[in-house]
Amino acid sequence: MRRLLAVPCAMLLAAPAGAATLDYGSRVGMELAIVKKSGIGSSHASILARHDRRNARVYCREYGHDFTEECVDAEMKAPLHFEITANCKAGEFTTFYGAKMLFQGRNKGTDVPTDYRITAVDENVVLDGSGASGYDYTLEQFKALCPNRVK
Repeated sequence: MRRLLAVPCAMLLAAPAGAATLDYGSRVGMELAIVKKSGIGSSHASILARHDRRNARVYCREYGHDFTEECVDAEMKAPLHFEITANCKAGEFTTFYGAKMLFQGRNKGTDVPTDYRITAVDENVVLDGSGASGYDYTLEQFKALCPNRVK
C-alpha cells in the first residue's frame, strides 16, 4: 500500500518547474511558462519565461475564434520581453511588454479604485484597475517578483 501512495507522490514532485505560468495579458491564453527565477524578493529579482504553442493555440481558439496555425505562428511572434526584473526595495520593475513600472504600495487617498498604486513610468500614468490599464496582470508580475511587498 505504501508503494502505491509513493508513486503518485513522486510523480507530483517530478513535475517540471516550468509548469508554472504567468500572465502577460488579460485574455485567455496570454500566459508564459516560467523557466527560471532568481533573486525573488531582492533588489535583483528576475523571472525568465517562454512562450509555448499550447498557450498560443488557446489564445487563438478561445479569444480570436481562429483555429489556424497561422494565428498560432503570429501569436508566437508577439513582441514580448521574456525576462522581467525588479528592485523590490525600490518598487521598480519591468513587465513582459518591456514597460518600466513603479509599485508604490497601498493605494491611500487617491481617486484610483485599486488596492495598490502602480505607475507606468514612461507614460507617467497610474494604472486605474481597468482591463485596458493592465493592472491585474501587471500586479501579478510584480507579486511573482516581490511577493513580500504585496500582502
